Amino acid sequence: MSQWEYAAEIAEIDRLRAKRAAIILAHNYQIDEIQDLADYVGDSLALSQIAAKTEAEIVIFCGVHFMAESAAILSPEKKVILPDESAGCPMAEMADADEVLKWRKQYPHAVVVSYVNSTAAVKAVSDYCCTSANAVKLVQNIPEQEIIFLPDQNLGRFVAERVPQKKIHVWPGYCITHQRIVAEDIQRAKQVHPDAFVLIHPECRHEVAQAADFIGSTSQIMQYVKDSPAEKFIIGTEMGIIHGLQKANPQKTFYLLSPGLVCPNMKRTTVPKVLSALQNLRPVITVPPEIQTRAKNSLERMLQYI
Repeated sequence: MSQWEYAAEIAEIDRLRAKRAAIILAHNYQIDEIQDLADYVGDSLALSQIAAKTEAEIVIFCGVHFMAESAAILSPEKKVILPDESAGCPMAEMADADEVLKWRKQYPHAVVVSYVNSTAAVKAVSDYCCTSANAVKLVQNIPEQEIIFLPDQNLGRFVAERVPQKKIHVWPGYCITHQRIVAEDIQRAKQVHPDAFVLIHPECRHEVAQAADFIGSTSQIMQYVKDSPAEKFIIGTEMGIIHGLQKANPQKTFYLLSPGLVCPNMKRTTVPKVLSALQNLRPVITVPPEIQTRAKNSLERMLQYI
């Protein structure tokens, strides 16, 4: 549905946003209409940092559960609302705190680096957090030589290849959306668009990464396109990013690498749900104080090394 068909709802969202002095944040993977009505669009950590810095006391976080948790961790005094509470992340749920503690016992000399795509409870039993944009730099710079990296195995292997001097134990989790891409998808796409550059996310499989022209986070992909003189790109990450890419680069052409690059959880947030969130100020995402403090430490320790 196009934005003009939501005109009445969006007008009411704007009225309530102003009345409640609320801020609306949207991840790059959200549907087009949500990106267009948001105050800020970006990756999960950048949005959480914006939430922490804003003077707004009400944050409508259009993303998935772990993202709203991260905002709540960094801004416990604010009301963080996730328009659809059922919008989870299967990869984040592939690691739980008890299992992480077992791995810590198995590898007593290792520190735990948890991808920001993890639950607050997992962040709380981690030493550092990282993003897909800074994972390599963080692992390179921290003093420890042995690391448990979780929950994404593909990002973990991507880091391990680039920091071979360190011993990295990789958790077996994965993103179900990025995992769908196989090397043959790139071969087919390049046959159809031989003059296009292939840009993928590091959550993709190893063989996919080997066939790509560029590997980067959503923010890095957007910067690469902005800086590149090329005019055509094949995008190997969740389809929502193409809307932002096209808006920022109207003279360039983008092709989705695979039709399966849709995260159903990211698509749960709709304009009516954002309106409901502003009307009712729920569902509120909270993190227990004892978890919040420890999880915040792992996020803040990350910033010391990037």
